Amino acid sequence: MPTITSLADLVGLIGDDVYVRWSKGPDADAASTSRDSLTGVELPGLSASPLRIEPWWDDRSHELWVARRLFDYRHLRDLRGPDVRAWVLRGEEVGRGPDNEPLVRCREPLAWVDDEALRECVELVGAQQSDEWGPLDRSSSGR
Repeated sequence: MPTITSLADLVGLIGDDVYVRWSKGPDADAASTSRDSLTGVELPGLSASPLRIEPWWDDRSHELWVARRLFDYRHLRDLRGPDVRAWVLRGEEVGRGPDNEPLVRCREPLAWVDDEALRECVELVGAQQSDEWGPLDRSSSGR
């Protein structure tokens, strides 16, 4: 599978059926689905973030849209281990997860996302200087 090394290359993959997923990759995911981390319930697909740009985003930066898709879940590498990486897939949505995230069936793995592209995402999100926005990391809340 090829590796995307820049945010611009990732933007080039935007599509209605394109998602980014944090896991050990398509081979590890092929025989399983995601589980709800609170209850352990097996979900009908793989948790993923859509790269599709919503109409309300208008003509805003596609790079920022994609950067926040990656930024949202980058904590999963620390939480689930060093073998966990971001990768892009073409998939079919089969449901919604407990956090209202798309659950998808992978039709085609497209690319790994390199750490350099992730660094670009972190820089772009940080440049927004929002004190009210950050990754969707529950590991530090309420414990």
